[in-house]
Amino acid sequence: MKVGELRGLADDELDTRLRSSRRELYELRFKHAVGQLENASQLSKVRHDIARIMTVRRERDFGIVVQSAEDELEVVPVKAQEEGFEPEAEGAEVATAVAEPEPEPSKPKRGRKAKSGEDA
Repeated sequence: MKVGELRGLADDELDTRLRSSRRELYELRFKHAVGQLENASQLSKVRHDIARIMTVRRERDFGIVVQSAEDELEVVPVKAQEEGFEPEAEGAEVATAVAEPEPEPSKPKRGRKAKSGEDA
């Protein structure tokens, strides 16, 4: 399952796929525990599919639209498109605050313990 395919699905279809993938993961874990699972790599594949589905759902929650070009993907927030967001021009001075590092507290030096008593 590819992310591009998932982005083309409706919300209810994503929910259906998420439920079925979680069910499949449950069954695979059960088979693995019993010793009936022949290919353990299926577990990681299903977990990755679940992560992809959840990523697409969160993108939609945040309003992130992924625009794909021929060779590259560009993630553009929806708010940036709507509000006329313009990145800062090159050469423009940008005020940045430089925080000074806090001094580390001094630690007492650990030395040898003094010998107590005299050697006989």
